[in-house]
Order: sequence, then structure tokens, then C-alpha cells
Amino acid sequence: MKTNGSFVTEFIILGLSIRPELETFIFISFLIIYTVAITGNLIILILTNIDPGLNTPMYFFLGFLSFLDIFSTSATLPKMLTGYVSKKKTISYYGCVAQLFFFTWPMGVELLLLTVMAYDRYVAIRNPLRYAAIINRRVCIYVAIIISFIGSMNSMTHTYFTFRLPYCNDNRINHFFCEIMPLLKLACADTYLNEIVVFTADAILGMFCFFLTCISYVFIINTIMKIRSAEGKRKAFSTCASHITIVSMYYGAVIFTYIRPRSSLSLERDKIVSALYAVITPTLNPIIYSLRNNEVKNAFQRFVRNTLHK
Repeated sequence: MKTNGSFVTEFIILGLSIRPELETFIFISFLIIYTVAITGNLIILILTNIDPGLNTPMYFFLGFLSFLDIFSTSATLPKMLTGYVSKKKTISYYGCVAQLFFFTWPMGVELLLLTVMAYDRYVAIRNPLRYAAIINRRVCIYVAIIISFIGSMNSMTHTYFTFRLPYCNDNRINHFFCEIMPLLKLACADTYLNEIVVFTADAILGMFCFFLTCISYVFIINTIMKIRSAEGKRKAFSTCASHITIVSMYYGAVIFTYIRPRSSLSLERDKIVSALYAVITPTLNPIIYSLRNNEVKNAFQRFVRNTLHK
């Protein structure tokens, strides 16, 4: 919809597929995925806040990660799902602005958080006796506030530069939510500066976090190799396995989507990759951590027993 033939007041979100016969399958699949994502992350968030056995910095950060995953999936999927139900796949201009901001904010914070979690594992393995003194509750809260602020600045930058452009012709977003690259395709102005900003911001934030994460793991591996007992090495590696899995999935999808030449841009392919880091990864995070972590499984069993008892 346009006013005065020039300004777009709403966008049409085409979704994952333009084939009508697939809409029911897509709706059911993503409804299940969203339900699993919310339920799994909500359980992790509750457990890390109420169970005394999970009152450590590692689980504080895990709970914060679950909060971010709930936030990011809720910024995109409810609107997508209601579009399939109502058959009205439109979103207002300012609704699109809000969706872009509230999606990119947890994504940026999560990059920083995964870096912090890598350093947390290094301190826990390198200085187990001083771990509680180095990374205490106050430090965790300060870190959460700082990385949230940095993430909001990153999100505001992306949102401002995306919507400073005029949108006056085609208003059909070839995606399942308001994502940066599909929006730039619709702008009726030169987007070269925007592409530079997107690439630079994500390269600085993404590659900086990736570099620090790698450095942490270099020190972690070096420390583990000095442990004499095989059982000690196994336990040390097991505390990092879930984090490494999530980092690999997250960085792989984000780098593929943003940090690459324009010539390789394919919006159809990007939809699938975006679904990986925007939907699938947040759904798998609590599953990966709970299946590989006995403390989380024990906390969940205690929670179920106490709930049934009450």
C-alpha cells in the first residue's frame, strides 16, 4: 500500500514459499518449532533462576541466552504464523521497523554472549578455585547490561540505515520477516552505503567476537592438555561441548548470510539460512544444553518432582 503514489505504508511478507499448497505444512511445522523453542527456553530460564544447583555464572549466562532466544523467535514467528491463519500477510511500515530492531537486538547480544560464555569456560577450567571470585553475580549482571547496550547500538544502526531509504515501488518482502537484505532489495535508492554499513558492523561485531572466542578456546585447549588424568580432560571438554556446537551453528549461518559479496546474494537461499539461525538454533539451544548437561537434567527432575508434590 502506498500513499500519494510514493511512500509505502505497509509491506507484504511473502513467506518461505509462494506455493499455496505448502502453506499448511509450513504453518504446522513452524507452530511446532515455535512451541518447542518457547517451552524449552522457558524451562531453562526458570530452572536457572529457581534451582540452587544452577546458581553459578555459567547458568546465569545460559538463562540469559534462553531469554534472548525467546525474544528473537517471538519477534518474527508470531507475525508469520498469524499471516498464514488470517491470509493477510501484511505488516505496517512501523511494525516492520520494530520487527527489524527487536530481531537484530538479541542476535547481536547473542554474539557477544557466546564470546563471554567462552571466556567463562576458560576461567572455570584455568582457575577453578578462584572462579567464583573472578566471575561473581555482580560481574554477570554488569556484563549482561554492557552487552545488551552494545547490541542495542548495533540494532539501532541497522534499523536507522535501513529505513532512512525511501520505499516507493514494490512493497513485497521476499522473506518470512523484515530482514535487512530483502528490504534493501525494495528500496528505490542506491543501497551501496547501506551494504557497506551492514558489512562493516557485522564484520566488526561478528569477527571480533569470533576472534575472541577462538582465543578463549586456544587457551582452554592448552589448559586441558596439561591436565594429567584422562577423566579430568574428559570432564573439562564436556563442559565446552554444548557451547562449541551452538557457536558453530550460529556463526556459520550468520557469516553466510551477511559477510559475503553481493554477487552471491540469493534471497531464496537466504530464507533457509535465516530460518537456521533465527528459528532452528534457538530451538536447539535448550535441547543441546539439557541433553549434554547432567546438572540441568537433575534440576529439571527436581523441578518436576516438586511441582507434582505441590
